[in-house]
Amino acid sequence: MKFAGMYFIGFAILVGGIVAALWKMGVLARIGTTWTLIGLAIALGVGIMIAVANSGAKENIQIDRK
Repeated sequence: MKFAGMYFIGFAILVGGIVAALWKMGVLARIGTTWTLIGLAIALGVGIMIAVANSGAKENIQIDRK
């Protein structure tokens, strides 16, 4: 699995844990389903952007011409 995929899976697990904690504390019941889904979509979008930005090493290739 590529680095970006592994990073995103970890980020999704982190967001899932945060959502579970907020649900257990009753915060999600007060803010409503719509705002919960909007916040979740934003968090996953940020996770995708960070995973793609940090994927792979950016290297310059040197070509020796003889």
